[in-house]
Amino acid sequence: MSQMEFASEAQASGDSEYPDRAIKCVDCGENFIWTGGEQVFFHDKGLKNEPKRCKPCKQAKNERLAAIAAAQSSGIRQRIEVSVQCAQCGQQTTVPFYPSQGRPVYCRSCFLATRNGETPVKHR
Repeated sequence: MSQMEFASEAQASGDSEYPDRAIKCVDCGENFIWTGGEQVFFHDKGLKNEPKRCKPCKQAKNERLAAIAAAQSSGIRQRIEVSVQCAQCGQQTTVPFYPSQGRPVYCRSCFLATRNGETPVKHR
Protein backbone atom coordinates (compact mmCIF):
# COMPACT_ATOMS: atom_id res chain seq x y z
CA MET A 1 0.00 0.00 0.00
CA SER A 2 1.45 3.37 -0.97
CA GLN A 3 1.78 6.18 1.52
CA MET A 4 -0.89 8.19 -0.32
CA GLU A 5 -3.39 5.29 -0.19
CA PHE A 6 -2.64 4.72 3.50
CA ALA A 7 -3.21 8.41 4.31
CA SER A 8 -6.53 8.52 2.46
CA GLU A 9 -7.67 5.25 4.12
CA ALA A 10 -6.70 6.58 7.56
CA GLN A 11 -8.63 9.78 6.82
CA ALA A 12 -11.71 7.79 5.78
CA SER A 13 -11.58 5.54 8.85
CA GLY A 14 -11.07 8.59 11.12
CA ASP A 15 -14.12 10.32 9.67
CA SER A 16 -16.36 7.31 10.36
CA GLU A 17 -15.48 7.71 14.03
CA TYR A 18 -16.95 11.23 13.85
CA PRO A 19 -20.36 11.29 12.14
CA ASP A 20 -21.65 14.64 10.83
CA ARG A 21 -23.60 16.57 13.46
CA ALA A 22 -26.19 19.31 13.19
CA ILE A 23 -25.54 22.28 15.50
CA LYS A 24 -27.68 25.39 16.05
CA CYS A 25 -25.82 28.68 15.51
CA VAL A 26 -25.96 30.95 18.59
CA ASP A 27 -26.07 34.10 16.42
CA CYS A 28 -28.57 33.40 13.63
CA GLY A 29 -30.35 30.35 15.09
CA GLU A 30 -29.94 28.32 11.89
CA ASN A 31 -28.69 24.74 11.95
CA PHE A 32 -25.34 23.97 10.33
CA ILE A 33 -23.46 20.73 9.80
CA TRP A 34 -20.25 20.05 11.70
CA THR A 35 -18.66 17.50 9.38
CA GLY A 36 -16.63 14.50 10.45
CA GLY A 37 -13.55 16.04 8.83
CA GLU A 38 -13.98 19.24 10.85
CA GLN A 39 -14.38 17.15 14.01
CA VAL A 40 -11.13 15.29 13.22
CA PHE A 41 -9.41 18.67 12.74
CA PHE A 42 -10.71 19.88 16.12
CA HIS A 43 -9.57 16.63 17.77
CA ASP A 44 -6.10 16.80 16.16
CA LYS A 45 -5.64 20.41 17.29
CA GLY A 46 -6.73 19.53 20.84
CA LEU A 47 -9.81 21.76 20.70
CA LYS A 48 -12.37 20.63 23.27
CA ASN A 49 -15.42 22.80 22.49
CA GLU A 50 -17.58 22.33 19.42
CA PRO A 51 -18.22 25.36 17.19
CA LYS A 52 -21.09 27.67 18.22
CA ARG A 53 -21.45 29.66 15.01
CA CYS A 54 -22.05 28.79 11.37
CA LYS A 55 -19.33 29.85 8.93
CA PRO A 56 -21.00 33.14 7.81
CA CYS A 57 -21.65 34.21 11.44
CA LYS A 58 -18.11 33.22 12.47
CA GLN A 59 -16.68 35.27 9.62
CA ALA A 60 -18.89 38.26 10.54
CA LYS A 61 -17.77 38.02 14.18
CA ASN A 62 -14.10 37.87 13.16
CA GLU A 63 -14.58 40.92 10.92
CA ARG A 64 -16.24 42.86 13.78
CA LEU A 65 -13.41 41.95 16.15
CA ALA A 66 -10.79 42.92 13.55
CA ALA A 67 -12.51 46.28 12.97
CA ILE A 68 -12.62 46.97 16.72
CA ALA A 69 -8.95 46.00 17.13
CA ALA A 70 -7.93 48.20 14.18
CA ALA A 71 -9.88 51.16 15.56
CA GLN A 72 -8.39 50.71 19.03
CA SER A 73 -4.85 50.47 17.70
CA SER A 74 -5.29 53.67 15.68
CA GLY A 75 -6.73 55.50 18.70
CA ILE A 76 -10.16 56.00 17.16
CA ARG A 77 -13.09 55.41 19.49
CA GLN A 78 -15.60 53.49 17.42
CA ARG A 79 -19.31 53.71 18.20
CA ILE A 80 -21.16 50.50 17.46
CA GLU A 81 -24.84 49.85 16.95
CA VAL A 82 -26.16 46.32 17.04
CA SER A 83 -29.67 45.53 15.84
CA VAL A 84 -31.57 43.33 18.34
CA GLN A 85 -35.10 42.30 19.22
CA CYS A 86 -36.36 43.46 22.63
CA ALA A 87 -36.73 40.52 25.00
CA GLN A 88 -39.84 42.08 26.60
CA CYS A 89 -41.96 43.54 23.78
CA GLY A 90 -40.35 42.03 20.66
CA GLN A 91 -39.76 45.43 19.03
CA GLN A 92 -36.68 45.73 16.77
CA THR A 93 -34.18 48.22 18.25
CA THR A 94 -30.46 49.02 18.33
CA VAL A 95 -28.08 48.96 21.28
CA PRO A 96 -24.55 50.41 21.61
CA PHE A 97 -22.93 47.09 22.64
CA TYR A 98 -22.66 43.46 21.62
CA PRO A 99 -25.17 41.50 23.72
CA SER A 100 -23.89 38.71 25.95
CA GLN A 101 -25.08 35.25 25.05
CA GLY A 102 -28.11 34.21 27.07
CA ARG A 103 -28.82 37.63 28.62
CA PRO A 104 -31.99 39.58 27.71
CA VAL A 105 -31.70 42.86 25.81
CA TYR A 106 -34.46 45.48 26.05
CA CYS A 107 -35.55 48.48 24.00
CA ARG A 108 -35.14 51.83 25.72
CA SER A 109 -38.69 52.08 27.09
CA CYS A 110 -38.73 48.50 28.44
CA PHE A 111 -35.26 48.97 29.95
CA LEU A 112 -36.32 52.17 31.73
CA ALA A 113 -39.56 50.57 32.93
CA THR A 114 -37.81 47.51 34.39
CA ARG A 115 -35.11 49.70 35.95
CA ASN A 116 -37.78 51.83 37.67
CA GLY A 117 -39.64 48.72 38.89
CA GLU A 118 -42.61 49.25 36.56
CA THR A 119 -44.27 46.64 34.37
CA PRO A 120 -43.25 47.28 30.73
CA VAL A 121 -46.06 47.99 28.27
CA LYS A 122 -46.30 45.98 25.04
CA HIS A 123 -45.54 48.20 22.01
CA ARG A 124 -47.24 46.08 19.38
